[in-house]
Amino acid sequence: MYYKTDRGQRLGAARHALKASREAVHVTKGDTVRVMRGDDKGKEGKVLQVYPKTGRIKVEGINIVKKHRKARTAEETSGIVEMPAPFHASNVMLLDSKTGKPTRGRARLDKDGTKERIGVKSGEVIPRAR
Repeated sequence: MYYKTDRGQRLGAARHALKASREAVHVTKGDTVRVMRGDDKGKEGKVLQVYPKTGRIKVEGINIVKKHRKARTAEETSGIVEMPAPFHASNVMLLDSKTGKPTRGRARLDKDGTKERIGVKSGEVIPRAR
């Protein structure tokens, strides 16, 4: 006897949950950060892109890789292009706006009810670059 199941729906739901899941990233696009781990330890740069699904970020001038690029148009030249590659966001720390030193971030509600980021070390507001 054949029993009808919802196997296809269950498989699709699991796949959707996996694809829709996001990692919490403590930095946003435009923030100035310092690299704390890896080959580029100690360097500072601006966050160019955030990948919330994987928890990775791209920072200006950090983790530079060489990419072999083919010319797509007649005017464009092909060759080896240097570009920043994404790396995990846990390897960077946010820079404090007052002291310029790396700090952890904390959230606080402002007087008018908006959420703002606070540097743990100095207690100063870290503005969001949008």
